[in-house]
Amino acid sequence: MRPEDLQLNLRPRSSWEAMELGLALLRRHAGAVWRAWLPLVLLAALACHGLGLWLQRPWLGLLLLWWCKPALEQAPLYVLSRAVFGQVPGVRASLGALPGFGWRWWPAYLGWRRLGPARALLAPVDLLEGNQGPQRRLRRRAVAGPAYLQAAVLTLACLLFELVLACSLPALALLFVPAERMYAQVLQFLGGFAEGAAWVWPLLLASSLLGLALVGPFYVTAGLGLYLNRRSESEAWDVELAFRRLRERLLARMLPVLLAALAGMVALPLARTAEAAPPQQGQANTLEEVFAAELADDASFRKAAAEAYQDPQLGGGARTVKRWRPKSRSGSEAPLLVELMARMGQVLAVLGEGLLWVLLAAAVLALVLTARRWLPWLRGGGRRARAAAETEARVDALELPETLPGDIPAAARRLWQQGRPRAALALLYRASVEEVAGHSGQALPAGATEAQCLRAARALPEAPRQAFAAMVRVWQYAAYAGRLPDQAGFEALLAGSARAWGWRA
Repeated sequence: MRPEDLQLNLRPRSSWEAMELGLALLRRHAGAVWRAWLPLVLLAALACHGLGLWLQRPWLGLLLLWWCKPALEQAPLYVLSRAVFGQVPGVRASLGALPGFGWRWWPAYLGWRRLGPARALLAPVDLLEGNQGPQRRLRRRAVAGPAYLQAAVLTLACLLFELVLACSLPALALLFVPAERMYAQVLQFLGGFAEGAAWVWPLLLASSLLGLALVGPFYVTAGLGLYLNRRSESEAWDVELAFRRLRERLLARMLPVLLAALAGMVALPLARTAEAAPPQQGQANTLEEVFAAELADDASFRKAAAEAYQDPQLGGGARTVKRWRPKSRSGSEAPLLVELMARMGQVLAVLGEGLLWVLLAAAVLALVLTARRWLPWLRGGGRRARAAAETEARVDALELPETLPGDIPAAARRLWQQGRPRAALALLYRASVEEVAGHSGQALPAGATEAQCLRAARALPEAPRQAFAAMVRVWQYAAYAGRLPDQAGFEALLAGSARAWGWRA
């Protein structure tokens, strides 16, 4: 793509002006666009409608025709992408080039990109540039830029135009119906639509085809104008072309000066060899005197520079800026509609204020009614209550005798049967600790931990050591995790401890 071949006046434009540029391009090449567009649309409409009738689903033909629009819109894009460079293709050349123009993009634009709101802006990026992989994603993001919203608005506007044109054909038919029979005709049309009459679907196809055939090229060309404007902004085409034109003008006007400078450079060695010769009268012997006429004649350069500063493509010269301003009202009398809207605004403001006061009163009332729940928590009473409950839950006083009973297994079994399993396990653990201290010959300190007791039990034989380890494990589960053994587990623990320490009744 060579910017100098564009048949457009490149200058900074807004997105809305870029859309107008695309529409002007369509008006200039309308014949070439619609000659390639209409046969393709008619052929697709007949194929989709025939498929719907063959499947006995006439609505499927309308849906399929609407869904295939991105594939059909490649025809106007191909024609205008060549016409913008001054090469307008014919009908045969346009239709013949379509299969190889954008066929590899059909799965994307008929699939996950079909409902893209900026399709008119991003389709030229894929079809005209042909990028692949990450570069294509970067180009789409760079071209879309700040024009994505305008492209989405263009899509919505064209969709609404299509709907209006699609509804215009049935509405036009109803205009010729007398007023007294209008209601009956509308009911007949709705009934035929509900019953699937044979004349309804061709009418709907013709009306939808009318909107598609008229609006489609406008949508494509407006998107092409947006695309060209975004590329001109990002790649500074207008500045590049302005500098090229400036270079051509400067070269044309400064050519005599350059030739004189070249002649001076050739004559300079000759002047050095003639330094000893006395200068003749009227002969120039300095560079300023040689090029006095050329250096003095810089008016042409100044004029060219002034024209460059006045060039509108470089941001110079006079510009017309249009802004919206409110109309000045004559007198103090406001129009009736404005006064009515102002009164309605005042009424809505009063109602909104009243609703806010009602919500505030309801919130205060809810706080008052639920104060007994949240007020103690706010004062810290809830935390103190939970702390007291946790403290009470951790305190579990065990009433054990100061001296061990003579029959330890019987005493532990009695406590278990009385529903005091923790006391029974505590008795067994205390008796096992004293047995470990006695058999190992080590004095355990008061309040010795389970780990200290296990280290002391290492000096015992294997059977007592394993029995004490089992006793410590069961006691830890009961004391710290609240996991008590069942009846069979308690009896097995009691029997193992009795065998290890020699307890007898």
